[in-house]
Amino acid sequence: MEDDLVVVSNRGPVSYRVDDGGDLVARRGAGGLISTLGPALAARARAAGRGEAAGADTWIAAAIGEGDRKAAANGPVDSQGVRVRLLAVDEDDYRAFYDVISNQTLWFAYHGLDNRSLTPSLGRSWHDAWEAYVSVNRAFAAAVAEEATDGATVIVHDLHLSLVGGFLAQDRPDLATAHFAHTPFCWPDGLAVLPAGARRQLLEGLAGHGAVGFHATRWERAFLACCAEAGVGAPSTFVAPAAVDPDDVGGVAAGDECARHLAQLDELAGDRRLVVRVDRMELSKNVVRGFSAFDLLLEEHPELVGEVLFLACCYPSRESLPEYAAYRRAVVAEAARVNDRWGPVVHLVTDDDFPRSVAALCRADVVLVNPVRDGLNIVAKEQAIVNRRHAALCLSPQAGVWEELGEAGALAAPPFDLVGTADALHRALTMGADERADRASRVRAAATARTPADWLALQLTAARRPAG
Repeated sequence: MEDDLVVVSNRGPVSYRVDDGGDLVARRGAGGLISTLGPALAARARAAGRGEAAGADTWIAAAIGEGDRKAAANGPVDSQGVRVRLLAVDEDDYRAFYDVISNQTLWFAYHGLDNRSLTPSLGRSWHDAWEAYVSVNRAFAAAVAEEATDGATVIVHDLHLSLVGGFLAQDRPDLATAHFAHTPFCWPDGLAVLPAGARRQLLEGLAGHGAVGFHATRWERAFLACCAEAGVGAPSTFVAPAAVDPDDVGGVAAGDECARHLAQLDELAGDRRLVVRVDRMELSKNVVRGFSAFDLLLEEHPELVGEVLFLACCYPSRESLPEYAAYRRAVVAEAARVNDRWGPVVHLVTDDDFPRSVAALCRADVVLVNPVRDGLNIVAKEQAIVNRRHAALCLSPQAGVWEELGEAGALAAPPFDLVGTADALHRALTMGADERADRASRVRAAATARTPADWLALQLTAARRPAG
């Protein structure tokens, strides 16, 4: 008999909104974790004979908006074979936990986005926000302690909940626990922006787990270096790149909505080849430099003007934060600048429409994924599954997925080097059909080598591995 499982994350597999009549309307949760972990948990439920309606496994997530908070008051619900509990915490504490610490501090440090001449600047309000971060993590740990059966396995996901393991080690030492980091991890100089007490508390919280996992070996090494520098005993670590469910994304690609968008894209592109990117519009995704590199490509190869269209599906992210609002303005301005110079060569869409994004990946001749730094990057794998034109993948070596797809056939698009990225785009657009097909085949094989179930199994094995 398999052990009971508790999954813990900020965003859950289901979220709620309040409709005009005041009723709660459920919808699938947003984010890459849902598309990778969700299918694995559903498969686990089917394998255990539990079906899709009700499961023994529990997923604890934050009640984020008004609808979630109302749903939380009604108690847990069953969704896709998992029992989902939405946890409502003090709204001011949640904003500080999410905006100030998780997004403005840890996200920036882990992705190397701080401008050290100006940021961060950690005044009294930041220290108060850190206390709120501790409080919210403590509340999640208390919920886990309440829900978890004796000897259950607990998998905690992402940077928001870095302290949960430390609390569980004190309160529920019977549990087998693992933390999985979806972001990069920074080296000690990056983590040095935190006050010494907070830095140690963060690392000790992570080390409270039986194991800590990462998408790539470079992030594992960075975490171990931070522990060593701080004098914190490191836990067991493991590397387990997340996998995409081909049936999940393939089902979207085969759907009517995707077909409608494909027809529109055929009309938009005409005879032109299509360079595509699909990203959240946020600082680490490096959208502005992608447009600048495309501008340089056209400058150095004017024969491509009128032959290539750059379609960028870039949906807004965290716009309550001033840095993100400013970055969106920069993205829009750079796209406009390139179009002013060359005509309508960049088509930027800024609303979130997943079937349209999948259609763009299906139709692409070249896919550009050039983040400054990424824990993994799911889009690089999704395009390999759904693309229908042997698209060439131009990929940043700073994406965690480079470890899987770089040697397999992706072209290196160095994130800060506009010339290097322009050269990668040019090679992608001019390589022969046989090379394109060979590279695309090898990238697809690497992207589908593991399933979401494999990914979950690696986490469970790591959590249950005996210490030492």
